[in-house]
Amino acid sequence: MRRILLISAVIALAVAGCTGTPRNAEGGRPATVGGVPTSAGTHKQKLDVGTFGHREYLLHVPAKVSGGRWRDGRPADPPALVVALHGGLATMGQMEKLTGFDRLSDEKGFLGAYPDGFMTTWNAGDCCGPAKVGDIDDVGFLAELIDRLTGAGLADPRRVYVTGFSNGAGMAYRMACERPGKIAAIGVVEGALVTECHPDRPVSAMIFHGTADENVPYHGGGRRDFNDGRPFPPASRAVAFWRRVAGLPAKGEKIKTSVSQARCESSGADGVAVAFCTVDGGTHRWPPGASAVLWDFFAAHPRAR
Repeated sequence: MRRILLISAVIALAVAGCTGTPRNAEGGRPATVGGVPTSAGTHKQKLDVGTFGHREYLLHVPAKVSGGRWRDGRPADPPALVVALHGGLATMGQMEKLTGFDRLSDEKGFLGAYPDGFMTTWNAGDCCGPAKVGDIDDVGFLAELIDRLTGAGLADPRRVYVTGFSNGAGMAYRMACERPGKIAAIGVVEGALVTECHPDRPVSAMIFHGTADENVPYHGGGRRDFNDGRPFPPASRAVAFWRRVAGLPAKGEKIKTSVSQARCESSGADGVAVAFCTVDGGTHRWPPGASAVLWDFFAAHPRAR
């Protein structure tokens, strides 16, 4: 009889140990927070945005979130969040590989999110494709994604950064135009500002553009979409716009960069900066080394309180 009671007690203790919040090995952190996994690696996630179906994104969590310090089921010091938007006719998985942000995430400790566009496109205003034609609320989707991660305490709301390539770069511009209060800085690579823009506060920006880009020409030109023959504006127009919003000098000072063939200049004040990197001979591609330069720029520019 005593043996049966002893076995029962052991089983009861084992069950009790399994019924609480699942926890990872590191620092006793929970396995999920607000339904979002916290274990190291890349996780495919779904997000209900209140419309038919759902939207998806990849979330890369570094091995050491908050330096391994957790308190009350939340990171003691929530990390930064970098949201990376793929180009047209691409996917979240391709953007993850293109940027190499996962390696930087593991090294620097920020969260990396790679959302999927609608039928491989983003509604960046006058571009592009199915997302534009369907008037998809991509601003709402990305805002909800940011809110989910910051609201759960997994990311620092003052250090949210959005970067993108091509159509995704145009979407980064649109987010800064319509949700500047959610974003500290944007990183634009081979994209154009093709949406009405009336931000109520300045946003830091780093803009890369190749002089030999034939898809989104450096000096402007081409056509905005399959059903819109208007030319893209020159890259310099967006630079001038964001500097004007921030009250910055129109001409920046030269800064060093590790990106090959890139000439960068930046102007900044009161914690806001706009940097413009011209890639001599650069085509419509993500410049090697640009991700590390973008992260350094992001890290230096949290959102002003």
